[in-house]
Amino acid sequence: MSRLDPLPVSTAAPAERVAYLDNARYWVMLLVVIGHSLTELVVMDSARGVYTWIYAFHMPFFVLISGYTARHYVGDFRQIRRIVSTLIVPYLLVETGLQLITRHYDGEPEHLMILSPQWLGWFLAALFIWRITTPIWRALKYPITTAIAISLLAGLIEIPNVLALPKVLGLLPFYVIGLHFDRSMFLRLGDVRLRIASVALLVGTFVLCQLYARDWTDRWPTTWLLWKARYDELGAGPVEGIVVRAVLLAIAFVLTLAALSLVPRARSWTTALGGRTFYCYLLHGFVILWLDRHFRLWDRIEPYGATAVLGCCIVAVIVANVLMTKPVATVFRPLFEPRLTWMFRDPREDTYHSQEPHPDVWDRGPEPVSRRVERPMGHHLR
Repeated sequence: MSRLDPLPVSTAAPAERVAYLDNARYWVMLLVVIGHSLTELVVMDSARGVYTWIYAFHMPFFVLISGYTARHYVGDFRQIRRIVSTLIVPYLLVETGLQLITRHYDGEPEHLMILSPQWLGWFLAALFIWRITTPIWRALKYPITTAIAISLLAGLIEIPNVLALPKVLGLLPFYVIGLHFDRSMFLRLGDVRLRIASVALLVGTFVLCQLYARDWTDRWPTTWLLWKARYDELGAGPVEGIVVRAVLLAIAFVLTLAALSLVPRARSWTTALGGRTFYCYLLHGFVILWLDRHFRLWDRIEPYGATAVLGCCIVAVIVANVLMTKPVATVFRPLFEPRLTWMFRDPREDTYHSQEPHPDVWDRGPEPVSRRVERPMGHHLR
């Protein structure tokens, strides 16, 4: 790009992080690790109930938060650089590493499929696509309606798993909704009456998932909650598929709001850990794969039934907290958040500069589109 056509450059210093958002990231990351640790145990009703409850809303929750923190994306110099360093580079490292491990133990995939994420990498790929399309969703007249329509229709056709496109489209409404959230909406969720109702709703749905795990799985496989399979692959016709996904979208949204209403607003020990969920997300898959493939851990504990499920959840929480500690972040930051000064030219070469607010600072009113930016490195999972 020539000097006559520069990228806009943000020069504002990062503002203080918002405790509420980091607290939210902490609690949802616990659900992510617990959910992944139970994947091999869903043959048991007790594990399937917990798994179904978690997968009913934990990724929609995470995606909505990601959309909110990306709402100022305009593609300036700093944002492009951070997309490369905190999305593209980690994606390549994690996806390559996980595929090499599974090929070593399982012989699959026979050939590396770097652009077809097999597990954790899908979320990084999704964030990349959602992020670069953010200006489109900010410009549309009916963005949420459009995103919902795309999600419902995506299950009707065969979509290749390039950069996890089926899941990108399936979960798109939550990202777009997050883009259009503001501070006042989060504040309203803190109403005491809403919090009481949220506790009742989350506890009630958890109990229902436990009681009817087998019945629901026979009728609607948990694969629905992965947001990627075609409707006919799930045994549903076009109309039934659209209706079921629409119901799941509504359930996920309501449960997400309920969970958001219970997130603590004040700064606490979870705030610092929540600011480092990026590393937990990228690393916990390696821990799970190693324990499963090398020690056959889940095969060994399956005979213990509900006790194994409980123990698995406890260990998952411990592992997640360890991976969110400062020493882990210090060790892996150069790998997962490289500065890449050798790759990018000096932004001062550009002639356009703007003073931008930090997106994790609560909005004080609408801003011109040309002044919106995003948060610091690792924002997408922190």
